[in-house]
Amino acid sequence: MRRCNEFDPAAALPVTCALAFSVEIRNNEGMRQVLIYRGEDGFWVAECPSLAGCVSQGETQDSALANIKEAIEAYVGALEADHLPVPEEHFDARLVTV
Repeated sequence: MRRCNEFDPAAALPVTCALAFSVEIRNNEGMRQVLIYRGEDGFWVAECPSLAGCVSQGETQDSALANIKEAIEAYVGALEADHLPVPEEHFDARLVTV
């Protein structure tokens, strides 16, 4: 079994994987869907599809999740401080292989 980002000579492409999580946020936002995957530099990248541009990373999956929680809280806090609408979470991100 190959691991994430391991090169597959038969496919001439790296084997990639991503995990989908829901993370609970401290403010009244409830839960947000987060995708986490290994980046080119070996760090774990975590992004929140419902909040455009809300991305973080960490050396481990746990640290990436902790960092994206903080990023989501800051993102939502900035929108609220500016009296802007906070995008709803629809949990509709899909992970597919092509």
